Amino acid sequence: MLSNPLFDLGTVVCTIGVIELMEKGLDVLPYIGKHVTGDWGTQSASDKRENDYSVNRNLRILSSYHTEFGKIWIITEADRSSTTILKPDEY
Repeated sequence: MLSNPLFDLGTVVCTIGVIELMEKGLDVLPYIGKHVTGDWGTQSASDKRENDYSVNRNLRILSSYHTEFGKIWIITEADRSSTTILKPDEY
C-alpha cells in the first residue's frame, strides 16, 4: 500500500516498450510510488510546479524518471481514469 497518495491513478497500463524493459529487469513499482506521492523525477522546476498545481485541479500529471534501463514517463490523465507508463519515444 502506498503511503500518502496525492491522487488516484485509475487503471495503470504500460506500453510495449516499458514491458520490454520490465522483461529486462525494470521494476516500475518504485516509480509509480514516487509519481503518486509527488516526486516528479527529473522534470524541470516549472514542470514540477505545474504538476503540483494539477494535482487538485483535475489536470494531467506527467513525471519523468531516469532508470538503469533508460528514461520513462508516467502520465496520469486529467480525469484520473488511467495512468500510462511509457518510454518518451512512444509518446
